[in-house]
Amino acid sequence: MAILYIVATPIGNLKDITLRAVDALQNADVILCEDTRVTQKLLAAYHIRKPLVSYHQHSRLAKTDMILRMLEERKNLALVSDAGTPGISDPGGVLVEAVRERFGAEVKIVPIPGANAALAALSVSGFPADTFSFLGFPPHKKGRKTFFKAIASKHDTLVFYESKHRIEKALTELASAIGDRQVIVARELTKQFETIYRGTAQECLLQLQRDKTLGEFVIVVRGAV
Repeated sequence: MAILYIVATPIGNLKDITLRAVDALQNADVILCEDTRVTQKLLAAYHIRKPLVSYHQHSRLAKTDMILRMLEERKNLALVSDAGTPGISDPGGVLVEAVRERFGAEVKIVPIPGANAALAALSVSGFPADTFSFLGFPPHKKGRKTFFKAIASKHDTLVFYESKHRIEKALTELASAIGDRQVIVARELTKQFETIYRGTAQECLLQLQRDKTLGEFVIVVRGAV
């Protein structure tokens, strides 16, 4: 039986990889990755040499067919994203669905858990987390106003991502939607310039504007009372 490992990788600090992840990467015949250059740096740090095949959101159907053929040949594959857990705001879920549709139980799909930026930010928020919603990235254009308007009525804690190019716009839109509700903004988690901003969306925006706004961001919003 072929195996498809879904392997979480570090979101910044390479020491955050798990022992199981290292084992899975060592045992795979081929590693599927977003950017071969990024994955090669991780593999080099742990002295792993394996063939790499790029697989990302722009991959065509032919690439999926090639991956399915490798599984038919009983090759063990490991799927990684550039950072974090594949399938979470990532096209990995599409591949898993294709494998399940083609092979059913004939291919074993094994999750190798590890780093995840959303959960890392949630863990230090101090907000209720018995229930929470993960929203991925806000739409760039169409549906963006609706996205932030919907946040205003949510009663559970919310987590979403935003890019460095739109973080200030996002916090401005969030402040307009939720007023004085508390948020945290986590920048560059696990990396050298990791910063956690706390307060209202407007307060976090002002703090962030005093710093350089480079990096990747996770926003956690306390639910409405």
